Amino acid sequence: MGLSVLQVLLLTLLAYIQPIEWFTTQITAQNTIIYGFAAGLILGDVKTGLLIGGTLQLMSLGVAAIGGSSVPSYPVAAIIATTISITTGKGLAAGLALGLPVGMLVIQLDIVIKLINSYIGKKATDALHAKKFSSMRKIIPISTWILGLENAIPAFLAIIFGKSLVESILNALPAWFTTGLNITAAMLPAVGIAVLLTFMPLKRYVPYLLFGFVMSAYLNMPVMGIAIVGIGFAIETYKKNLNTAKDTTTNIYNVSSTNKEDMEDE
Repeated sequence: MGLSVLQVLLLTLLAYIQPIEWFTTQITAQNTIIYGFAAGLILGDVKTGLLIGGTLQLMSLGVAAIGGSSVPSYPVAAIIATTISITTGKGLAAGLALGLPVGMLVIQLDIVIKLINSYIGKKATDALHAKKFSSMRKIIPISTWILGLENAIPAFLAIIFGKSLVESILNALPAWFTTGLNITAAMLPAVGIAVLLTFMPLKRYVPYLLFGFVMSAYLNMPVMGIAIVGIGFAIETYKKNLNTAKDTTTNIYNVSSTNKEDMEDE
């Protein structure tokens, strides 16, 4: 499947707006599924886009840019992986073979963009101190609009040159290796969930985890059904913790009142 000029432009634009949207409106909240879906919609294969977006979403669970640190761009990886998977017809493994490295490459470009923005911020500050407010207002938006370049540049290059490169590589690979790629792709979501669980107070809620596992593994309940049950448990846990907090506050108030009365009696 070949890409039209319009599709290339739309995919590049999709990659461009992702970091800008993340640092401004945060409507998508860097949701990888949404970008996989959007890429699939542009290419006419929404199912593949959702599959890849969902897989990469699970892989990215627990990954966050804490303190301004740079992390792989999984939304860009979803866009590239969806494009490669659909255009080559080689499936998930082919998409991830190029999508993930491009997502890693964005880390380096993110650092470069942040360095450039530091310089732009310094120029805006100088204009402020010089009371050149008109110049300051013109300088500041530049730091926003160049954010998209960290995604758009690698995405555009990968979309233009990636298909032929990946096809030639995959055709040269032995069957056992491509089978291994598919197995690895199936395992990676579990790694993402494991990373997420390390940050959660799992020891306090082991019964809920076991209950969800039984529903999924032995009762074959759909994910939506498990999620609804989880929401029910979450509401009850929230109410219980809220009542506990109220009781604690009441006890503290009563103790304080008693101590005050004792002091007055003395």
